[in-house]
Amino acid sequence: MENKISVRGRMARKMVELANHLSPVAEQGSKNELREKLFAKDWKCPVHLQLIGIEMENFYMELLREQKQELLYIPNPKGIILQLHGGGYYLDMNNSYRDMAVQYRDVSDGMDVLTIDYRVAPACPYPAALEDALEAYQWILEQGYEGADIVVVGDSAGGGLGLALCLYLRDNSMPMPKCIITMSAWTDLTCTGESYEKNFDIDPVFGGTKDSVVFQNEYYCNDNPENPYISPVFGEYDGFPPMLMQVGECEMLLSDTVTVSEKAKAAGVEVNMHIYPGMFHIFQKGMNMYPESKMAWDEVGKFLSER
Repeated sequence: MENKISVRGRMARKMVELANHLSPVAEQGSKNELREKLFAKDWKCPVHLQLIGIEMENFYMELLREQKQELLYIPNPKGIILQLHGGGYYLDMNNSYRDMAVQYRDVSDGMDVLTIDYRVAPACPYPAALEDALEAYQWILEQGYEGADIVVVGDSAGGGLGLALCLYLRDNSMPMPKCIITMSAWTDLTCTGESYEKNFDIDPVFGGTKDSVVFQNEYYCNDNPENPYISPVFGEYDGFPPMLMQVGECEMLLSDTVTVSEKAKAAGVEVNMHIYPGMFHIFQKGMNMYPESKMAWDEVGKFLSER
Protein backbone atom coordinates (compact mmCIF):
# COMPACT_ATOMS: atom_id res chain seq x y z
CA MET A 1 0.00 0.00 0.00
CA GLU A 2 2.75 2.46 0.99
CA ASN A 3 4.44 2.42 -2.41
CA LYS A 4 1.17 3.56 -4.00
CA ILE A 5 1.05 6.79 -1.99
CA SER A 6 2.77 9.99 -3.02
CA VAL A 7 5.32 11.53 -0.65
CA ARG A 8 3.07 14.54 -0.07
CA GLY A 9 0.05 12.28 0.40
CA ARG A 10 1.93 10.27 3.04
CA MET A 11 2.94 13.48 4.81
CA ALA A 12 -0.67 14.72 4.75
CA ARG A 13 -1.86 11.46 6.28
CA LYS A 14 0.72 11.73 9.06
CA MET A 15 -0.26 15.32 9.81
CA VAL A 16 -3.93 14.34 9.98
CA GLU A 17 -3.07 11.49 12.34
CA LEU A 18 -1.09 13.79 14.63
CA ALA A 19 -3.84 16.41 14.66
CA ASN A 20 -6.50 13.84 15.57
CA HIS A 21 -4.52 11.84 18.13
CA LEU A 22 -3.00 14.38 20.47
CA SER A 23 -2.68 13.32 24.09
CA PRO A 24 -5.74 13.63 26.36
CA VAL A 25 -4.12 16.63 28.07
CA ALA A 26 -3.68 18.39 24.75
CA GLU A 27 -7.19 17.43 23.65
CA GLN A 28 -8.83 20.13 25.75
CA GLY A 29 -6.20 22.71 24.98
CA SER A 30 -4.10 22.94 21.85
CA LYS A 31 -6.32 20.68 19.73
CA ASN A 32 -9.45 22.72 20.35
CA GLU A 33 -7.53 25.97 19.93
CA LEU A 34 -6.18 24.72 16.60
CA ARG A 35 -9.67 23.88 15.39
CA GLU A 36 -11.04 27.23 16.53
CA LYS A 37 -8.33 29.08 14.63
CA LEU A 38 -8.90 26.97 11.55
CA PHE A 39 -12.67 27.30 11.52
CA ALA A 40 -13.01 30.89 12.77
CA LYS A 41 -10.45 32.57 10.54
CA ASP A 42 -11.65 35.25 8.16
CA TRP A 43 -12.63 33.89 4.77
CA LYS A 44 -12.15 35.98 1.67
CA CYS A 45 -14.36 35.31 -1.29
CA PRO A 46 -12.51 35.25 -4.63
CA VAL A 47 -12.92 38.60 -6.35
CA HIS A 48 -14.76 37.12 -9.34
CA LEU A 49 -17.38 35.47 -7.09
CA GLN A 50 -19.90 36.54 -4.47
CA LEU A 51 -21.15 34.73 -1.38
CA ILE A 52 -24.79 35.45 -0.59
CA GLY A 53 -26.19 34.58 2.84
CA ILE A 54 -29.76 33.26 2.92
CA GLU A 55 -31.66 33.00 6.21
CA MET A 56 -34.21 30.20 6.33
CA GLU A 57 -36.63 29.69 9.21
CA ASN A 58 -34.48 27.08 10.99
CA PHE A 59 -31.07 27.29 9.34
CA TYR A 60 -28.72 29.35 7.21
CA MET A 61 -27.49 28.87 3.63
CA GLU A 62 -24.76 30.40 1.48
CA LEU A 63 -24.96 30.72 -2.29
CA LEU A 64 -21.66 31.02 -4.15
CA ARG A 65 -22.04 32.45 -7.63
CA GLU A 66 -20.46 34.71 -10.22
CA GLN A 67 -19.95 38.33 -9.22
CA LYS A 68 -22.82 40.35 -10.71
CA GLN A 69 -24.46 43.67 -9.96
CA GLU A 70 -28.12 42.69 -10.04
CA LEU A 71 -29.65 41.71 -6.71
CA LEU A 72 -32.30 39.40 -8.16
CA TYR A 73 -31.15 35.79 -8.23
CA ILE A 74 -31.23 34.39 -11.75
CA PRO A 75 -30.79 30.61 -12.11
CA ASN A 76 -27.44 29.59 -13.53
CA PRO A 77 -27.96 27.87 -16.92
CA LYS A 78 -25.06 25.55 -16.05
CA GLY A 79 -26.95 24.30 -13.00
CA ILE A 80 -26.47 24.32 -9.24
CA ILE A 81 -24.68 22.14 -6.69
CA LEU A 82 -26.24 21.50 -3.28
CA GLN A 83 -23.37 20.91 -0.84
CA LEU A 84 -24.04 19.11 2.46
CA HIS A 85 -21.14 19.42 4.89
CA GLY A 86 -19.65 16.77 7.12
CA GLY A 87 -18.98 16.81 10.85
CA GLY A 88 -20.73 13.74 12.21
CA TYR A 89 -24.05 15.62 12.48
CA TYR A 90 -22.43 17.52 15.40
CA LEU A 91 -20.32 20.26 13.77
CA ASP A 92 -21.57 23.35 12.02
CA MET A 93 -20.50 24.43 8.56
CA ASN A 94 -17.06 26.07 8.55
CA ASN A 95 -14.60 27.79 6.21
CA SER A 96 -13.29 24.54 4.75
CA TYR A 97 -16.68 24.14 3.06
CA ARG A 98 -16.49 27.61 1.58
CA ASP A 99 -13.15 26.51 0.11
CA MET A 100 -14.78 23.33 -1.17
CA ALA A 101 -17.62 25.34 -2.68
CA VAL A 102 -15.08 27.32 -4.70
CA GLN A 103 -13.42 24.07 -5.74
CA TYR A 104 -16.73 22.53 -6.82
CA ARG A 105 -17.50 25.65 -8.82
CA ASP A 106 -14.11 25.53 -10.52
CA VAL A 107 -14.22 21.85 -11.50
CA SER A 108 -17.87 22.12 -12.63
CA ASP A 109 -16.99 24.92 -15.07
CA GLY A 110 -19.08 27.51 -13.29
CA MET A 111 -22.09 25.93 -11.55
CA ASP A 112 -23.50 27.83 -8.58
CA VAL A 113 -22.97 26.18 -5.20
CA LEU A 114 -25.47 26.28 -2.34
CA THR A 115 -24.01 25.19 1.02
CA ILE A 116 -26.37 24.77 3.95
CA ASP A 117 -25.57 25.09 7.63
CA TYR A 118 -28.15 22.55 8.71
CA ARG A 119 -29.15 21.97 12.34
CA VAL A 120 -26.98 19.50 14.25
CA ALA A 121 -27.06 17.28 17.35
CA PRO A 122 -27.32 17.15 20.24
CA ALA A 123 -29.62 20.19 20.25
CA CYS A 124 -31.33 19.15 17.01
CA PRO A 125 -31.19 15.39 16.39
CA TYR A 126 -32.74 13.45 13.50
CA PRO A 127 -34.78 14.35 11.49
CA ALA A 128 -33.66 18.02 11.69
CA ALA A 129 -30.73 17.69 9.26
CA LEU A 130 -32.83 15.82 6.72
CA GLU A 131 -35.66 18.35 7.02
CA ASP A 132 -33.22 21.20 6.38
CA ALA A 133 -31.63 19.44 3.40
CA LEU A 134 -35.09 18.85 1.94
CA GLU A 135 -36.09 22.49 2.48
CA ALA A 136 -32.91 23.65 0.74
CA TYR A 137 -33.62 21.32 -2.19
CA GLN A 138 -37.16 22.65 -2.45
CA TRP A 139 -35.78 26.21 -2.37
CA ILE A 140 -33.62 25.35 -5.38
CA LEU A 141 -36.66 24.01 -7.25
CA GLU A 142 -38.57 27.18 -6.40
CA GLN A 143 -35.86 29.26 -8.07
CA GLY A 144 -36.79 27.67 -11.39
CA TYR A 145 -34.36 24.76 -11.53
CA GLU A 146 -35.41 21.31 -12.69
CA GLY A 147 -34.11 18.19 -10.98
CA ALA A 148 -31.83 17.65 -13.97
CA ASP A 149 -30.10 20.97 -13.17
CA ILE A 150 -29.16 19.93 -9.62
CA VAL A 151 -26.15 18.01 -8.32
CA VAL A 152 -26.16 16.79 -4.69
CA VAL A 153 -22.74 16.49 -3.07
CA GLY A 154 -21.58 15.73 0.45
CA ASP A 155 -18.68 14.44 2.49
CA SER A 156 -18.73 12.22 5.59
CA ALA A 157 -22.07 12.81 7.37
CA GLY A 158 -22.97 15.15 4.51
CA GLY A 159 -22.48 12.29 2.06
CA GLY A 160 -24.83 10.12 4.06
CA LEU A 161 -27.28 13.00 4.35
CA GLY A 162 -27.18 13.52 0.58
CA LEU A 163 -28.05 9.86 0.01
CA ALA A 164 -30.80 10.04 2.66
CA LEU A 165 -32.20 13.14 0.95
CA CYS A 166 -32.32 11.35 -2.40
CA LEU A 167 -33.95 8.29 -0.83
CA TYR A 168 -36.64 10.62 0.53
CA LEU A 169 -37.05 12.37 -2.83
CA ARG A 170 -37.42 9.04 -4.61
CA ASP A 171 -39.83 7.65 -2.02
CA ASN A 172 -42.04 10.74 -2.27
CA SER A 173 -42.02 11.01 -6.08
CA MET A 174 -40.11 14.29 -6.07
CA PRO A 175 -37.68 15.34 -8.84
CA MET A 176 -34.35 13.54 -8.47
CA PRO A 177 -31.04 15.36 -9.00
CA LYS A 178 -28.94 14.89 -12.11
CA CYS A 179 -26.25 13.06 -10.14
CA ILE A 180 -24.76 12.53 -6.68
CA ILE A 181 -21.17 12.85 -5.47
CA THR A 182 -20.00 11.54 -2.10
CA MET A 183 -16.63 11.77 -0.39
CA SER A 184 -15.99 9.37 2.52
CA ALA A 185 -19.75 9.07 3.04
CA TRP A 186 -20.92 8.03 6.50
CA THR A 187 -23.81 5.74 5.63
CA ASP A 188 -23.79 3.20 8.50
CA LEU A 189 -24.49 4.73 11.90
CA THR A 190 -24.70 1.21 13.37
CA CYS A 191 -20.94 0.98 12.75
CA THR A 192 -21.26 -2.70 11.79
CA GLY A 193 -19.48 -2.69 8.42
CA GLU A 194 -16.38 -4.86 8.18
CA SER A 195 -14.00 -1.91 7.84
CA TYR A 196 -14.96 -0.58 11.29
CA GLU A 197 -12.99 -3.51 12.69
CA LYS A 198 -10.52 -4.13 9.85
CA ASN A 199 -9.33 -0.51 9.69
CA PHE A 200 -9.77 0.33 13.37
CA ASP A 201 -6.03 0.52 14.04
CA ILE A 202 -4.97 2.22 10.81
CA ASP A 203 -7.57 4.97 10.35
CA PRO A 204 -5.65 8.20 11.10
CA VAL A 205 -8.84 10.16 11.85
CA PHE A 206 -11.16 7.86 13.84
CA GLY A 207 -8.97 4.84 14.53
CA GLY A 208 -7.77 3.45 17.86
CA THR A 209 -10.62 4.76 19.99
CA LYS A 210 -14.37 4.47 20.44
CA ASP A 211 -14.61 7.98 21.88
CA SER A 212 -14.94 9.56 18.43
CA VAL A 213 -18.11 10.98 16.92
CA VAL A 214 -18.53 7.80 14.86
CA PHE A 215 -19.61 5.84 17.91
CA GLN A 216 -21.95 8.44 19.42
CA ASN A 217 -25.72 8.08 19.10
CA GLU A 218 -27.04 11.55 19.95
CA TYR A 219 -27.96 12.16 16.32
CA TYR A 220 -30.54 9.39 16.14
CA CYS A 221 -31.21 9.09 19.92
CA ASN A 222 -34.17 6.73 20.34
CA ASP A 223 -34.76 6.25 16.61
CA ASN A 224 -33.68 3.07 14.88
CA PRO A 225 -30.19 3.59 13.37
CA GLU A 226 -31.14 1.07 10.67
CA ASN A 227 -33.67 3.54 9.30
CA PRO A 228 -32.36 4.25 5.75
CA TYR A 229 -32.96 7.98 6.27
CA ILE A 230 -30.43 7.73 9.14
CA SER A 231 -28.16 5.02 7.74
CA PRO A 232 -28.52 4.95 3.93
CA VAL A 233 -26.51 1.73 3.79
CA PHE A 234 -29.82 0.01 4.63
CA GLY A 235 -31.67 1.69 1.77
CA GLU A 236 -32.59 0.45 -1.71
CA TYR A 237 -31.33 2.36 -4.73
CA ASP A 238 -33.74 1.69 -7.55
CA GLY A 239 -34.32 4.81 -9.63
CA PHE A 240 -31.21 6.66 -8.44
CA PRO A 241 -29.23 8.94 -10.76
CA PRO A 242 -25.53 8.34 -11.57
CA MET A 243 -23.22 8.48 -8.57
CA LEU A 244 -19.52 9.15 -8.00
CA MET A 245 -18.36 7.74 -4.66
CA GLN A 246 -14.82 8.39 -3.41
CA VAL A 247 -13.28 6.94 -0.26
CA GLY A 248 -9.86 6.37 1.28
CA GLU A 249 -8.41 2.88 1.67
CA CYS A 250 -7.47 3.48 5.34
CA GLU A 251 -10.90 4.59 6.50
CA MET A 252 -13.03 2.85 9.08
CA LEU A 253 -15.91 4.12 6.92
CA LEU A 254 -14.61 2.32 3.82
CA SER A 255 -17.39 -0.30 3.86
CA ASP A 256 -20.02 2.46 4.11
CA THR A 257 -19.17 3.46 0.55
CA VAL A 258 -18.45 -0.04 -0.78
CA THR A 259 -21.77 -1.50 0.42
CA VAL A 260 -23.89 1.38 -0.94
CA SER A 261 -22.02 1.19 -4.24
CA GLU A 262 -22.64 -2.55 -4.55
CA LYS A 263 -26.34 -2.19 -3.70
CA ALA A 264 -26.79 0.66 -6.18
CA LYS A 265 -25.01 -1.21 -8.97
CA ALA A 266 -27.20 -4.26 -8.30
CA ALA A 267 -30.23 -1.95 -8.72
CA GLY A 268 -28.98 -0.86 -12.14
CA VAL A 269 -27.56 2.51 -11.07
CA GLU A 270 -24.48 3.91 -12.80
CA VAL A 271 -21.87 4.09 -10.03
CA ASN A 272 -18.26 5.20 -10.28
CA MET A 273 -16.58 4.12 -7.03
CA HIS A 274 -12.93 4.94 -6.44
CA ILE A 275 -10.98 3.67 -3.42
CA TYR A 276 -7.85 5.81 -3.11
CA PRO A 277 -4.84 3.78 -1.88
CA GLY A 278 -3.50 4.83 1.51
CA MET A 279 -5.87 7.76 1.82
CA PHE A 280 -7.79 8.93 4.87
CA HIS A 281 -11.18 10.42 5.72
CA ILE A 282 -12.05 13.37 3.42
CA PHE A 283 -8.52 13.57 2.04
CA GLN A 284 -10.03 15.75 -0.73
CA LYS A 285 -9.84 18.74 1.64
CA GLY A 286 -6.21 18.90 0.57
CA MET A 287 -7.50 20.43 -2.68
CA ASN A 288 -4.45 20.59 -4.99
CA MET A 289 -1.77 20.26 -2.31
CA TYR A 290 -0.97 16.59 -2.97
CA PRO A 291 -1.51 14.30 -5.96
CA GLU A 292 -4.26 12.10 -4.52
CA SER A 293 -6.51 15.02 -3.63
CA LYS A 294 -5.91 16.73 -6.95
CA MET A 295 -6.72 13.46 -8.73
CA ALA A 296 -9.98 13.20 -6.77
CA TRP A 297 -11.05 16.71 -7.78
CA ASP A 298 -10.06 16.06 -11.40
CA GLU A 299 -12.28 12.98 -11.22
CA VAL A 300 -15.17 15.09 -9.92
CA GLY A 301 -14.73 17.52 -12.80
CA LYS A 302 -14.64 14.72 -15.38
CA PHE A 303 -17.71 13.07 -13.85
CA LEU A 304 -19.68 16.32 -14.01
CA SER A 305 -18.59 17.11 -17.55
CA GLU A 306 -19.93 13.75 -18.74
CA ARG A 307 -23.39 14.19 -17.27
